[in-house]
Amino acid sequence: MSKIVIIGGVAAGPKVAARARRLMPDAEITIIERGRLISYAGCGMPFYVGGQIKDFDQLFSTSYGVIRDEHYFMNEKGVKVLTRTEARAIDRQKKEVTVTNLDTGETCTIPYDKLVLATGSSPVVPPIPGLDLKGVHRLNHPDDARQIVEQLEGVSEAVIVGAGLIGMEAMEALLKRKIFVSVVELKEQILPGVLDPDLAAVLAYRLEEEGVEFHLGKKVLRLEGDEEGHVTGVVTDGGTLDAQMVIVAVGVRPNVELARAAGLTIGETGAIAVNEYLQTSDPDIYAVGDCVENLHLVSGRKVYIPLASTANRQGRVAGDNVAGRKSKFKGVLGTAVLKVLGWNVGRTGLGEQQARDLGYDVITAINATHDRTHYYPGHDNLLIKLVVDKKSRKLLGAQAIGGGDAIKRIDVVATALHFGATVDDLFDVDLGYAPPFSTPIDASHHTANIVRNKLDGLARTITARELKEKLDRGDDFILLDVRTPEQFNYRHIEDDRVMLVTLGDLRRRIDEIPRDKEIVTLCALGVRAYEAMRTLSGAGFKDVKFLEGGLQGWPYELE
Repeated sequence: MSKIVIIGGVAAGPKVAARARRLMPDAEITIIERGRLISYAGCGMPFYVGGQIKDFDQLFSTSYGVIRDEHYFMNEKGVKVLTRTEARAIDRQKKEVTVTNLDTGETCTIPYDKLVLATGSSPVVPPIPGLDLKGVHRLNHPDDARQIVEQLEGVSEAVIVGAGLIGMEAMEALLKRKIFVSVVELKEQILPGVLDPDLAAVLAYRLEEEGVEFHLGKKVLRLEGDEEGHVTGVVTDGGTLDAQMVIVAVGVRPNVELARAAGLTIGETGAIAVNEYLQTSDPDIYAVGDCVENLHLVSGRKVYIPLASTANRQGRVAGDNVAGRKSKFKGVLGTAVLKVLGWNVGRTGLGEQQARDLGYDVITAINATHDRTHYYPGHDNLLIKLVVDKKSRKLLGAQAIGGGDAIKRIDVVATALHFGATVDDLFDVDLGYAPPFSTPIDASHHTANIVRNKLDGLARTITARELKEKLDRGDDFILLDVRTPEQFNYRHIEDDRVMLVTLGDLRRRIDEIPRDKEIVTLCALGVRAYEAMRTLSGAGFKDVKFLEGGLQGWPYELE
């Protein structure tokens, strides 16, 4: 009888066990988990804190209401789970794992034929004085979520340290509890591992309109507390923020101590090195989930991108392989999505600066558009960015934000990236259309066409940041707003260089526009501005650009 031992019982480990059991009904399968909770929905924790999930047990339940505990795994899966049991050492020669029961102190060894490491990750603990104060939390374990909820009473101000995925989800959760939230981030932008600075600036501007306070490019120096040891404030290099609760979310690092002690190879990222079959340097030991590094399918480099989606997919692949099959895990694109204060946010592949750092000759496009036809009730806005290699025209990455269905478009591009598509291939994909779902030419198609127009010399653009810099420098140019007077009066850029000429009047009034100056056209989304640019270029104007993303992508104040 084959003996399969899995160390780690949260996401990837149970997935390995479930797949292996289906393939090997007679195998002896054991999961070792040092915690008391197993197979929990870690990604659901912010929604429990925010109150959308009322029952804590839902984080551990199947879709049909059964709690995923030791009894569930034994009764439904035929898998033995040892909770509160820590794997202390791996003897690769004897093929044994030494474990200790953390409640009794009893130590024993468990033999294996195939061993799977699903040891996960641990939160990074920054060297900040005061982290031991009462009211200071992390959000990496269900117990963290429960403690936060239990201590919410009386909290009116909170500070989140870190503006990554967990930090932003924690921010929304506390806002739903009617708590004023400040977010401190060492980098100069929110979601630094997810969005490029241009889209991050737009998102931050919109979220601040919802009442969030961001302190970007600031370093936390220490936490302050009262005489009873409760946190009262966060001291940064930009001032002190009052707080009755602090959530620290500055990232995670892989748990590799057990693997390193066993002499397994640790990769260049600091996570466990595995091959395409998820085997470590020992062919009888596999590793999956947040403790391993992966191959990036676009760059070809090793990366550490811990995501629940990756952990679950790897669990199935490793389950195949411990059962004697030859399944491959090809790699990752770093596809990540989240929802924050009604904004859908996603990315896949490489960001712009990542691509440049890797030596690509990059061209990008930002498209401001609608997710569905404008006449269909409930349509909403999107900002989509594509990153493309100029020479090969290959897609390198995409990002999207908006109240509309951004994630559908990210998934489309992720699929295209997986198969090595060009920007022309993306336009050729036969996507579905009906007014409740999309526009006749889908938003992803439109974005591809902007890149193609730029590559073909038809579209000359300027970014929001470049335009803001021109305005601030006092450059001599004309900012031609081609919207209707009603739209202009609602909100516009206040500047003496702004000239309002509605697109429908442009040909009639074209002689009013100076031919000896640089012209930048703008509108709400960018479509009319592009039309204006083409009209002026056709009329002999030599220096004309349009604002990419329109005012929807403008992260600065408007009058």
